[in-house]
Amino acid sequence: MQPETRRPGLTADLTRRALRHVLDGTTDMAVSPLRVPMHYYRDPKTTEFEEAQLLRRTPLAIVPSAQVGRPNDYVVRSVLGDSLLVTRDSGGTAHVFLNYCRHRGAMPACGSGNAARFTCPYHAWTYKNTGNLVGMPGKEGFTGMDRADYGLVELPNQERHGFIWAVLTADESIDVDAHLGDLGPELAQFDYASYGYHDEREFESDVSWKGALEAFAESYHFPFVHSESVIGQNTVANTSIHDAFGRHHRMGFPFNWIRDLDTNPQGMWDPAMNLGVVYWIYPNLILANSPVGVEVLEMLPAGSPTRCAVRHSWMARIPATTDEQRDLYDTVFAQVHGAVRDEDFAMLPQCGEGVRRSQHDHMIIGRNEIGVQHMIKTFAAELGVAID
Repeated sequence: MQPETRRPGLTADLTRRALRHVLDGTTDMAVSPLRVPMHYYRDPKTTEFEEAQLLRRTPLAIVPSAQVGRPNDYVVRSVLGDSLLVTRDSGGTAHVFLNYCRHRGAMPACGSGNAARFTCPYHAWTYKNTGNLVGMPGKEGFTGMDRADYGLVELPNQERHGFIWAVLTADESIDVDAHLGDLGPELAQFDYASYGYHDEREFESDVSWKGALEAFAESYHFPFVHSESVIGQNTVANTSIHDAFGRHHRMGFPFNWIRDLDTNPQGMWDPAMNLGVVYWIYPNLILANSPVGVEVLEMLPAGSPTRCAVRHSWMARIPATTDEQRDLYDTVFAQVHGAVRDEDFAMLPQCGEGVRRSQHDHMIIGRNEIGVQHMIKTFAAELGVAID
């Protein structure tokens, strides 16, 4: 069954499409299977191009806004090996800086917290959370230097839809609205800025970063990889709806209880309550929504074509205000992180091994893996890789 024309917004039409598939035993399908050359995943030159020309020149969601929600909050993140200092100044404006002192390059900030100033541990140069250099011992040694020229390097950044975005190349520009296109208004419906940031985990895995992303674009594997977790138990396998938004896409994975709507047409048709609504935001971001919150997954290359860095965080739709809520969210995140770490990323390194050591020239992606096909076709167009 071919996917219907995309309808904007999170409407009951999405639920109706998904229910029809569940009742008919069908799913959105691509036109034909797709053959993907193995070098798409394992060629070192391709990986170098991806980092230099795609990942460093495209807006990336660096942190959720809620992670630095109060004035003077900050967090330090490593992204593609760069140490980034994300701050919210006293006026509420977010910034993304390269976390390197302009004197000798040491890191003025570490960890996370609430601070208006950061002092480099090497020679005690001090910076405000707006990036301005405001203190330097022994300033007589720097005669003629204009302090205003030596603030922290700020990367192009914008705050949109509950995330702080940045481009990792300082002399580039940023336009998140243009990057998201038609998907922006739909993300606005979730109001992620009102969510409560809860927890995160980071790890590395021996699989291509593109292959890791693909695990979140199909439910074909659910009964085999997730049979013991809530994903496999609550979701209809090998059944999904798919809609492309330019380079991005939306997947809808129906929950088992969607069948109840067939006998109770007065029930709740909100897609967020009946589907796992999962977005791929090109190039590296997955937003996996559930009725109680959203998983934020970021995949990036980590030193070789078949090794990736993963950051998995979770935000609650209703921010926790009590210990009981926090304990409940601990349980929720433990479950979803366990499914990612101990199920998806227990299997994916086997795929990485197969990519590294295989002696066949291509792999085949099924018509039922329409989201995976969209990812591959999108990257292939950017990389100039021929696929059929």
